[in-house]
Amino acid sequence: MDLFEERRSIRKYTSQPVTDEVLHQLIEAARVAPSGNHTQPWYFIAVRSEETKRKIVKADHDQEWMMGAPLFLVCVADGYVRLKDETIELNEETPYKGQKLVLRDTAIATEHIALKAVELGLGTCWTGYFVQKEMKEILGIPKDKHVVAVLTVGYPAEEPKPKERKTVEEILMYERWG
Repeated sequence: MDLFEERRSIRKYTSQPVTDEVLHQLIEAARVAPSGNHTQPWYFIAVRSEETKRKIVKADHDQEWMMGAPLFLVCVADGYVRLKDETIELNEETPYKGQKLVLRDTAIATEHIALKAVELGLGTCWTGYFVQKEMKEILGIPKDKHVVAVLTVGYPAEEPKPKERKTVEEILMYERWG
C-alpha cells in the first residue's frame, strides 16, 4: 500500500534530469500492464525539448507549472487495435465504443508508470485538460490515435500532504447499487 498512499500529484520539480535508464524502467512498468484481449494499445512519447514542452503547455491550457518538469510523457491510445478503420478520427466526440476500451487500457498503463515513479523516487502529475487536435499536430500523432494524458515526470521539489479521501464504507457496496 505504500506506493498507493505515497503517490501524489507533483507540480514542482527539481532540475535533476530523468535519465534514459529511469525512463526505460517507467515504460517497462507500463509495458506489463493488463489490457483487454491483450491488445496493448498504448504508446508513449518522451518529451524533453523545451520548445516542444512549451507547445504542449500551450495546448494544455497554459498550465505553466508543467514547464518545471524535466520530462513529459505523452500517453497515446491506439484505436486501430480495435477499430481496424484508419479513416475514423478519434477525439472526444467519437461515438466508436472501442475507443472506451483503448482509453481504459492506456489509463491503466499510465497509472503503472505513476506508481513505478514513486518507487524510483520520482513524482508525476496527470494532465488531461489539453486540446486533442493541437496535441496531435504538435507531436505528429495520427488521427486514429487518442492522447489520453500528458504525465509530467521529475524529482519532486515539494511534498504535498495527503488529501482527505472517502472511507471504504462510503464507496463499497455489495451485490448491487445502494
